[in-house]
Amino acid sequence: MKGFAPGFVLATLLTAAVANAQTPAAPAPATQKPAPAPAPAAPAPAAATPAPAPKPFPEGAKIAYVVLQRVANESGEGKASTAKIQALQQKKAAELNDKNKQLQTLQQRLEKEGSVMSATAQADVQKQIERIQVELQRFTQDAQQEIQDLQNQLMQQFEVRIQPILQQVGQEKGLHFIYNAPDSGIVWADPGLDVSNDVIKKLDAASKAPVK
Repeated sequence: MKGFAPGFVLATLLTAAVANAQTPAAPAPATQKPAPAPAPAAPAPAAATPAPAPKPFPEGAKIAYVVLQRVANESGEGKASTAKIQALQQKKAAELNDKNKQLQTLQQRLEKEGSVMSATAQADVQKQIERIQVELQRFTQDAQQEIQDLQNQLMQQFEVRIQPILQQVGQEKGLHFIYNAPDSGIVWADPGLDVSNDVIKKLDAASKAPVK
């Protein structure tokens, strides 16, 4: 499946935690003003317009297209893969945050106590700072590679799973070709030729089927 992209995004590991200061409540006025008259009742919300029904597949068509990006995003298997990536990202981000705190603690200690430390003590703290800085650099590189490896592994598994589904959809509809719309150079196509919904449904059904 040339050009297939599962749509998993590698999140940035270094995230800054911003503490939101709470604004103190304003003191109550000395004299209480009379309560304003109640506002008129809001009109009932209009009924939501139902989404248009999918356009039927053109009878006799021998060519169709699929949006594999959408299949990866909306199918149960694709969502499970995305959750695995996010869990690993969060784990690595937490570990990185711990190392950053260690570095900040040592730097603050050197800033506050450096003037009263002995030369030996200062050198020891500085060595610790440099060691953690090297560890942070290596950890970040390793974490990015680990996430990339997991992403590649899940993408390969997804490709293996999607191939027989595409073949089944193609055979059921009597198709000669199924294009991956984003990578095929298509600039316009009849929306009815989009078989993404069929692929998602069959992929979800295959994922839930008991293993024989």
